[in-house]
Amino acid sequence: MFSHSLKTTLAASFLLTSGTAPAMADNLGAALVGSIIGGVIVNEANKNRARKQTVTRQKTYSPARAQNRETQTALNYFGFPAGTPDGVMGRKSRSAIAQYQGHMGFPATGELTPYERDFLVSSYSRAQIGGPQVIKAMQGPTGVRGLLLTWRDEATGVRSASSGGYGGLPFEVSEAVDEIAASADPSAEQLLQRSGFMQLADLNGDGKNDYMIDTSVSGSSFWCGASHCSVMVFASTPQGYQRNDFMARGVTTASFSCHQGVCRMTDTPAAGSVQAAAPTPAPAPAPAPGATVLASTVAPAPAPAPAPAQGLAGIQLFEQPADAPTLASLTSHCSKVSLLTSSNGGYMTVADMRDPELALGEQFCLARSYAINSGEALVAKINGVTQAQVDSQCDAFGPAVQPYLAKLGSDGAEAVISDVQKFVLQSNMSIDQLANTAGICLFSGYRRDNMDVALGAALIMVGVGQRPYAELVGHHLAQGFGVVKSADKAQGWYETAISALEAGATPAFAPGQPERVALIKAASTGLVGGLAQPVPAASTASALPTFSTD
Repeated sequence: MFSHSLKTTLAASFLLTSGTAPAMADNLGAALVGSIIGGVIVNEANKNRARKQTVTRQKTYSPARAQNRETQTALNYFGFPAGTPDGVMGRKSRSAIAQYQGHMGFPATGELTPYERDFLVSSYSRAQIGGPQVIKAMQGPTGVRGLLLTWRDEATGVRSASSGGYGGLPFEVSEAVDEIAASADPSAEQLLQRSGFMQLADLNGDGKNDYMIDTSVSGSSFWCGASHCSVMVFASTPQGYQRNDFMARGVTTASFSCHQGVCRMTDTPAAGSVQAAAPTPAPAPAPAPGATVLASTVAPAPAPAPAPAQGLAGIQLFEQPADAPTLASLTSHCSKVSLLTSSNGGYMTVADMRDPELALGEQFCLARSYAINSGEALVAKINGVTQAQVDSQCDAFGPAVQPYLAKLGSDGAEAVISDVQKFVLQSNMSIDQLANTAGICLFSGYRRDNMDVALGAALIMVGVGQRPYAELVGHHLAQGFGVVKSADKAQGWYETAISALEAGATPAFAPGQPERVALIKAASTGLVGGLAQPVPAASTASALPTFSTD
């Protein structure tokens, strides 16, 4: 647990910045992490406490009043004032119903039909999941009411016109997302959740996020030429965001640099990239992977070219570049670790530790299992939300914390934690909401083997003060899952978790294993070539005596 002073500072900041409408952060990451999954759980807990407090006053349970309270809550949420949700449909509630019906184009009778009520309540539950669509609607001219019309049109197969910008996104960027979505099957919201579609970085050094959109992952051939796809870079200026168009392939934000609003390519990935004012339609078919390609029929291979094979009838042959290696699967890794643990007769202890890396691997997979079980219990508390909807919301963690994930291989643990804490302060969410959301997304990420989501959620947990979760970041660095493997950088994260646990923090994983801290300390030290001497068990004859003053 984090210190009292830090907790007080964070809590005071949230009290000063919270409001009835969600406060938009200055960047996409803070806004997307500002999902309300955690809020749903907090609200559910509050409702549970309220039920416990009112059980003694209510002699019978009325399903009708419970439904009325749901209706009143949904009406209030969408801006139709129904008053206190007490389950009594009085004049104020019926007036709110008539306003809702008029907004939707239903007959304004003040009495809900079953369909009208089901649509209202289900829309309220759907809005609690949050996500770019909800945040964008909140910034529109009609506020959250716009969601009702959007989802009504979706149900009838009508595509609604977009208005406003997505939460945290500048309008120029939001309009480009809608422009790309108009030529692709995925919706704008689905595109934002695709890995690699949007990347954030400060490219012109003005302290604000700049945005790079890679259309190659949109699934639309409209934005691609024979070998390259349109890449849009938006640089911040005092007058707004300026768009720069390139034709490129395999680029990241590190491939560009900007001066004020003007950007340029800093390297030439994949046979070179050129600036272009407009996209080239319909790509030509690419050669099959692994095939041998004739030099006379294709564009020059990326430099440096591999050593040529022996000529055949005067025609030079070149090998097709091999496909990128498949990312390592933590699920598969933990299955192998489990088999090794069973064959070795159980988990390694401090006394019998032979392989520091395997010992840490065992503890990593154990912590992963605890994270999955804890997150699954949190998800079970959310009513009316599917697992797919939770996963979709948690995918926002990838781009949201990408700047901090990128620093794991270069910066020390305390420097990254400091940056994440600033990110937490910008999110305008309570500590409980962020912790609940991160706990759920740890489960979602590990369950689906999505390391960006899992590692991002672990960083948020550390950022809100739950430092024992730094162990997970250390494991990712030590084992190389979701980040470049670095035993040296892992040490700082292990030390952060160990220091917190030795100071009395509540263990996040396997609280019933008293020597787990000593095991991780010894194994992490041995991982970088330090001395990892077995520690005699307390029950041995050579152990020093202990005395109690109680």
